[in-house]
Amino acid sequence: MSSTPRQVDRGVVVFGAGGQVGRAVVTEARRRGLAVTAAVRDPERHRDLAGEGVGLVRCDVTDPAAVAATAHGHTAAVSTVYTPDVPSADFYGATADALVAGLDTARVRRLVHVGVATTLETAPGTAVHDDPAFPEAYRAFSLGHALALDRLRESDAALDWVVVTPPLDLDRAAPGTGRYRTGGPQVLGERIAQADLAVAVVDELTAPAHHREQIAVAE
Repeated sequence: MSSTPRQVDRGVVVFGAGGQVGRAVVTEARRRGLAVTAAVRDPERHRDLAGEGVGLVRCDVTDPAAVAATAHGHTAAVSTVYTPDVPSADFYGATADALVAGLDTARVRRLVHVGVATTLETAPGTAVHDDPAFPEAYRAFSLGHALALDRLRESDAALDWVVVTPPLDLDRAAPGTGRYRTGGPQVLGERIAQADLAVAVVDELTAPAHHREQIAVAE
């Protein structure tokens, strides 16, 4: 798939905009002419994000009221959040709950959440992290993402969400091609450029093709 720049009536909010994937999404959204609200925990650490078409705001993504206030007036939302300071299950569970409640309050109906490859299936009902050989040190992090996916599946149908899941090899240095493949919740490929992941995310904002499901993307 490939994309061309496009203007929309209202902007999008990117939760976790200060991370590497978040920054790539902000860049791609601006390339297409979208106004962006970059939501981060500490704006002072990410002052370089602010600029033409990008507003920088503080938001605790685990707080439904903060999510609602930040998302108000936007067309859609992206979640690409991470913290090493809170156990993964606690953080991603709280984040999913806050996004569901906060976006509903703000009447934002589209959410694109960036997942992790280890939650994809290697067989029906069996995730990468279910392999007995999977490193225990990374299992809790993956299970936190899986919990967030479960919370989204349990959410009210008014929220039109999709979990866009890249492969294990997310190449942050490779130039983007503007192309990618999509599949279901199964492992699809070995690699994708971070810039192309951002293209896939913004495509699902501007022209939603997947609804209330997890998808895999790869080069």
